[in-house]
Amino acid sequence: MRHIRIKDGMRYPSIDQLVTKSKSKYKLVIGAAIRARQINEGDQPLIENPHSKKAIGIALEEIYEGKVEIK
Repeated sequence: MRHIRIKDGMRYPSIDQLVTKSKSKYKLVIGAAIRARQINEGDQPLIENPHSKKAIGIALEEIYEGKVEIK
């Protein structure tokens, strides 16, 4: 029998925590994508010592910590 290991992706912040920061999951995804693109294009992270190394993870951490507001 083969075992397949599935990576569980992001651990912090959890989706349950993030949903409280936006009125819709759609806005959350779009806002995070826009912010991740800004980071990839050279913007400095708005938080110190992010857990994630990837731009999308950093963007989600910024949203969770209130450094980025989704309108």
